[in-house]
Formats: sequence, C-alpha cells, structure tokens
Amino acid sequence: MQIHRVRPSITNRHIIMLESREFQRIREQVVAELEKTTKKPVEVTDDTHIVRDLEIDSLAVMNLTLALEDEFDISMPLERVAEVETVHDLIATVAELIEERAS
Repeated sequence: MQIHRVRPSITNRHIIMLESREFQRIREQVVAELEKTTKKPVEVTDDTHIVRDLEIDSLAVMNLTLALEDEFDISMPLERVAEVETVHDLIATVAELIEERAS
C-alpha cells in the first residue's frame, strides 16, 4: 500500500491509505469529470490548480462537485470543497470521503 498525503489543512483530519490502484481509479474519474467540466481535454498533474490553471469558475466547481458526489456516492461538504485547490487535493478529498463512508 502507498500512503497518499494531502495538503496540511486536510491532513489534520487523517492520512489516507489506499492501494495505488484505487487511488488511480479515483484520479482517472476526477480527470474525466474535469474534462467534462472544461469541455476540452485537459492535461493535469497533481499540482494543477483547478481554478487558476484550468480556468474553472465557481459554478463549474459546484457542477464538478455534484458530478463527483454522484459518481462516488459521497457527500462533499462545502467547507471541504473550499479547502480544495489542486487536482491532488480534490482526489485526496474524494478518497477521504470514500474511506469515511466505508467506515
């Protein structure tokens, strides 16, 4: 198992431990939803800033959030959404919420 650490503000909740395969599946779906949101293929790294680099506005962020909630059967509180800045933050937050749901 690989340990995926998230930004310090999110890490305070807990550290996510997922098999690389599961983390990759989440990443692929997040990138697919980002492509739907931007309506164009996107090349992202874990450090890609969602709003600044992908030029996504607040309405698109909410649509993205709703799509990810539906895809992964999770509920993403607004305070958690506000903490997300990068693609990695988003992936880690989704993974955390999946883990929380499972426990």
